[in-house]
Amino acid sequence: MSSPRAAADLVSKLALQPHPEGGWYREIYRSPTRVDTSRGSRAALTTIYYLLEQSQLSRWHVVQADELWHFYAGAPLELLAYTPTTRKLERNVLGYVGAADPNAGTDAGETSVSVIPTGVWQAARTLGDYSLVGCTVGPGFEFADFEFVSALASHADHFKGDLAPFANLL
Repeated sequence: MSSPRAAADLVSKLALQPHPEGGWYREIYRSPTRVDTSRGSRAALTTIYYLLEQSQLSRWHVVQADELWHFYAGAPLELLAYTPTTRKLERNVLGYVGAADPNAGTDAGETSVSVIPTGVWQAARTLGDYSLVGCTVGPGFEFADFEFVSALASHADHFKGDLAPFANLL
């Protein structure tokens, strides 16, 4: 059931904490296997629960690792991906696919999984009361590899044209 009360129940049940980019999260897995990167040693893989309520958004940010988003519950999630080198914007909608939830309809273009490659800017917002998703990151997530796009010196130049309607997610 999608409702503000259901979101509050999930935040409590899953022991979620506020995330700096917006929303709620909790790391649920950090691989003990280590890999060497140009930024130092990292866990091979990490996974989190991530929940956005209607009044929240995932601000434009960039991670120096690949992110795999997967949908769990609630309303569909709009996931925006922008490649600054090519100025290409993609809009993905994460939601139920097939019989995952027989009570939820599937809109054309919905998927239950989406990939954000290393260095691609991303932002997200729920299309309803809340969205519960997961993010699996490889090499594993470290806040040292995370940066808000608003902190990048040339970011304003990109928020013209196709990206202008999404400047409110900065």
